[in-house]
Amino acid sequence: MALVRTRPLLPDVVRSELRRAIIEGEFAPGSKLPNEEALCTRFAVSRITLREAVRGLIEDGYVSRRQGAGTFVTKSPALRNSLDTNFSYTEYLESTGIKVSKKVLDAHRIAADDDVIADLDLKQDAEIVVIRRVRIAGRKPAIYSIDSLPADIVDARRDLKAFSQSLYKLLASRGHDVDHARAILTPSIATAEIGKILDVPPGTPIQHLKQVDYDTTGRPVMRSLEWHVPAVIELRVYRRGPGPMP
Repeated sequence: MALVRTRPLLPDVVRSELRRAIIEGEFAPGSKLPNEEALCTRFAVSRITLREAVRGLIEDGYVSRRQGAGTFVTKSPALRNSLDTNFSYTEYLESTGIKVSKKVLDAHRIAADDDVIADLDLKQDAEIVVIRRVRIAGRKPAIYSIDSLPADIVDARRDLKAFSQSLYKLLASRGHDVDHARAILTPSIATAEIGKILDVPPGTPIQHLKQVDYDTTGRPVMRSLEWHVPAVIELRVYRRGPGPMP
């Protein structure tokens, strides 16, 4: 009979706690981590366990070692999201071990404009449900999104509570599992309105993502407009090489 591990390994627990401390600002970018003795005491673990946890953070890109100087927090963003795979931001943020919250700013039913009609392949008189949300990682706003879904799939009032969770799960519960998506990433700057929502000064460089999700039948079921704070979450793409050259 196969054994099923129900508890995470101790190095993974320490790694998660250190990552949380970095993301929530206890250890600022560029700062030196406390020495091994202090960290071993803090987490009540051996040096071997601590070193394995720190090695994992180095592999993740959160810290780096400087020969003879110690281990330092990197100055790159706290979170890294690969665009190679389409998945729920909610589930991704939770998987990092940090405290995650999502604020629904508003949700309402309106007539679809021409852009949404084209993106979701709707009829001219179609209505949609528009949801504005902010995802917060630790204490920092990370993503502001405006999601538009066909009104025959979701309801602005009945589903209001569900809007604070994964929209992919909500779509799946309505028989519209997301199969794939098409996305366009462009550089942008924060307007006064977006800057206020994301807690950054107007004019701050941010990343804008437009994405359309399709269900297993090929129907467009959600159009998302997202603004990401690069200092909090970094978007990455894995690119394959051309292979052996003739």
